[in-house]
Amino acid sequence: MKFSIATAWVPHTELVPIAKAADELGYHALSLPDHVVDIETLETPYPYTRDGARRWTVGDEWPDPWVTVGHLSAVTSRLTFFTSVYVAAMRSPYQVAKTVGTASVLSGGRVALGVGIGWCREEFDLLEQSFTRRGRRTDEALALIERLWEPGVVDFDGEVWQAPPMYMEPSPAAKVPIYVGGLSDVGIARAARHDGWIGDIFTIDEAAGWATRLAEARAAIGKTGDFEVIVALIDALTPDDFHRAEERGVTMTMTAPWAYYFGTHATLDQKLEGMERFAKDVLSAL
Repeated sequence: MKFSIATAWVPHTELVPIAKAADELGYHALSLPDHVVDIETLETPYPYTRDGARRWTVGDEWPDPWVTVGHLSAVTSRLTFFTSVYVAAMRSPYQVAKTVGTASVLSGGRVALGVGIGWCREEFDLLEQSFTRRGRRTDEALALIERLWEPGVVDFDGEVWQAPPMYMEPSPAAKVPIYVGGLSDVGIARAARHDGWIGDIFTIDEAAGWATRLAEARAAIGKTGDFEVIVALIDALTPDDFHRAEERGVTMTMTAPWAYYFGTHATLDQKLEGMERFAKDVLSAL
């Protein structure tokens, strides 16, 4: 089982010490959320709560994830980074490929692109991108992005984008993994075609059910090899709990370790102490 520190709504001033501690303590990754803006009043309901309310307080920080990755990779040596999740359909795929590819090169290959189709129509409208066709545009954008990451001359002929022969250098030295978020059948199928899936907050039994669906979807299209199943677990407390989740198909847990000891509103000192205690209580035992 691998563990990722979830940095959603963590103040930007705390990210460097948290990243350094995660690097030293043996955590696998940091996950970073994405919104360009957080619009005060929305008609679009948030899809991951029963009442459609956002899980955060409007006005919380959303630092650009790839600028953040560039900064944090410079002060760490082994920690990896992924977005949970980046809404690629709100941006040009050329810009996404350039940004993520550069982050991969400068970090020594320590990044993965976690991508989702997005849920906030108002944010798409603000960035002048189509909300209704975001799924199809995401699929083609990912194909184009992977093509642009190849070294040398590349081209692309799609329905939405056509690229003449071109270079995008520097290109990543190794494959940049793509993890896909989403709970719909289409989202599961999209994840199965790539390198991993980023889920939501689940019990171990719920997460195992999703892992089974993903394994079946991959088998149906003949996919084999490594595949990440990344979730947050609400009922995993002990090393045995996390081991059981791993046996049932979860490969990485997103967590805020300090919440086990000090709650979600911990100070920075408490966050760092909680990370150290969790590393001793759980990581070392696994």
